[in-house]
Amino acid sequence: MSRIGRAPIELPSDVEVEFADHRVRVKGPKGVLSLPVNPQVSVRMGDGKIWVERSSEAHRVKALHGLTRSLLNNVVVGVTQGFKRQLEINGVGYRATLEGRILVLSLGYSHPIRYTPPEEIEIQLPQRSIIVVSGIDKQLVGQVAAEIRGFRPPDPYKGKGIRYAMEKLRLKEGKGRV
Repeated sequence: MSRIGRAPIELPSDVEVEFADHRVRVKGPKGVLSLPVNPQVSVRMGDGKIWVERSSEAHRVKALHGLTRSLLNNVVVGVTQGFKRQLEINGVGYRATLEGRILVLSLGYSHPIRYTPPEEIEIQLPQRSIIVVSGIDKQLVGQVAAEIRGFRPPDPYKGKGIRYAMEKLRLKEGKGRV
């Protein structure tokens, strides 16, 4: 069984943490995030570390213990370093451009796809075929990257489409000749 919940979370010196009414608010150099905490799990701070403790040994409470610790760690990492997801566009004529904050994708459809990201998310295009989604909320960064990938998922035969930068794609063999 995992012992993730028992590990303390190291707090950098430029991070402020507040606990109030089953909610943890973390403020860092990149921004502020808030996390609701289940009443069966308690959070305490000491010696520049955050400790997450559970109220009982029930299976559900143990699961909440590890989950709360992981989510709280993601909040601390988000407000100090941030998160990034990189997407690659593969295909002849497939490209991305930015018009202000709006991402415009040309993916072989009869029309360009215009995607407006949430305010907390920043989209960059270092190249026409690479999209970098960044922000302080790990879940939101992953959700936006998944939505962009969903406009044209990778084709299993030719590999055309949008995929994550480190995604391994196994191409299927086409019709074989007998």
